[in-house]
Amino acid sequence: MLQALPKNTAPAAPAPSSRPTVREVVLDLLRGFEINTIFGNPGSTELPLFLDFPSDFRYILGLQESVVVGMADGYAQASHNAAFVNLHSAAGVGHAMGNIFTAHKNRTPMVITAGQQARSILPFDPFLFSGQATELPKPYVKWSIEPARAEDVPLAIARAYYIAMQQPRGPVLVSIPADDWDKPCEPLQARTVSTGSRPEPRVLQAIGDALDASRRPVFVVGAAVDRDRAWDDVLALAERHSAAVWIAPMSGRCGFPQDHRLFAGVLPAMREKIVSLLGGHDLVFALGAAAFTYHVEGFGPHVPPGAHLVQLIDDPGTAAWTPEGTSAVGSVRLGVQDLLARPAPAVRDLPPARAARPRAEPSALMSVPYVMQTLAEVREAASIVVEEAPSSRAAMHAYLPILQSETFYTMCSGGLGYGLPAAVGVALARPDRKVIGLIGDGSAMYSIQALWSAAQLGLPITFIILKNRRYAALQEFAPTFGFHEGDKLEGTDLPDLDFLALARGQGCDAVRVSDASELPDVLRTALAHPRAILVEVDVA
Repeated sequence: MLQALPKNTAPAAPAPSSRPTVREVVLDLLRGFEINTIFGNPGSTELPLFLDFPSDFRYILGLQESVVVGMADGYAQASHNAAFVNLHSAAGVGHAMGNIFTAHKNRTPMVITAGQQARSILPFDPFLFSGQATELPKPYVKWSIEPARAEDVPLAIARAYYIAMQQPRGPVLVSIPADDWDKPCEPLQARTVSTGSRPEPRVLQAIGDALDASRRPVFVVGAAVDRDRAWDDVLALAERHSAAVWIAPMSGRCGFPQDHRLFAGVLPAMREKIVSLLGGHDLVFALGAAAFTYHVEGFGPHVPPGAHLVQLIDDPGTAAWTPEGTSAVGSVRLGVQDLLARPAPAVRDLPPARAARPRAEPSALMSVPYVMQTLAEVREAASIVVEEAPSSRAAMHAYLPILQSETFYTMCSGGLGYGLPAAVGVALARPDRKVIGLIGDGSAMYSIQALWSAAQLGLPITFIILKNRRYAALQEFAPTFGFHEGDKLEGTDLPDLDFLALARGQGCDAVRVSDASELPDVLRTALAHPRAILVEVDVA
């Protein structure tokens, strides 16, 4: 029988918990993961995370969520560690989805936390809640969860981190109700969890045997080579086998020095052209690359007649859809090191040298090749180029060679709005390097707010805007769909954009150049500038 409480006597208040809060445990966990930077754009459901914000962390504010994720992507790739992102409920994740998709395609490790309304009011569909928080970012996250209890939040974030860092890497999402951060929970220490695996020896031996038996091998190098820090190993393997080396279509990184005797060029994303360019080779080795990424419909074989296809890739999904040949799945770097451990093959003749490009000459309205050539001549080889100028990519491949590892970043997705914020993230991670944002005028407008972040952070980035006043890539692509010269293509002209005003209005310095004779000096000055500066270049 229950004993009644004496009159005017209230139940005793619970004793204060001696356990740490969810917020304290999560911050300690991040320290264990060597993460001290939070990228975000805060909303009401995220504010409890920032109570008594610790002095050993920094908060990187983006003015729109796609900018936040783009900055985090560049930072994670350049630092080789997962970035920690904080977004606002369903609205914030929705705004960020374009660059979450790009992070998925880039295989960028990223722990995204999204605010959620307090648990007690979730049954009533409250304002700014996320009705299906774990479903919203799918299929472009590796894993997503809204923990069943507040006490499970640190465990969920730890699991998310380990999943994000395991190859193939990628973004994950944890939805966290606003009232979870102040709840007590058990401490949690960061653990050591492996992030890569060695390819199966039996399959790798078959690839090695095929390489040794080949008379004219060719390598197709993808983004996973540079992501896995396998540049030097792939270079050694190519030299050992005297293999011509192509960069894979739509590769977001460069995995081979483009001034090397064995470098052959960059493959287009078209089946028939790939087969033609690889003709004459009896073995095609896709290294850290899909075989192959196509942009338009094509027909016929995927490799030249008589050629055998082999592949080393960190993604089992990609290996599964490869149309033919032998695929080894695992770390590209570890797999190439195992191939290098084999006895050296017989010496082969070198493949034909790549034809030299004619110099691009100055003209009244500058050509993009001339701009790329000039930039190549004035920049340091160790400077980092972050590019998003799709219509200028062919000219860039021809006239702006990438010479060192981890000095080129672009998006593997094809989605615009990545380049400007990614340049900010790369510059944050690599303060020892000059970062150059090479951006088309159409691309720039998808995430122009990143200029504000660059200025506020005091980052000496040089943003080069190639201003052709149109979505040139679409206009050049139109004939594929039956458009003829002179046909009007709606929605592709971009008149009256003033990038100097846009840059200065956000705290960046800015200069315009339209005279080819002034371009070298303008670029040299901009590259030496101590603050963020935008160079608007009028191009044909």
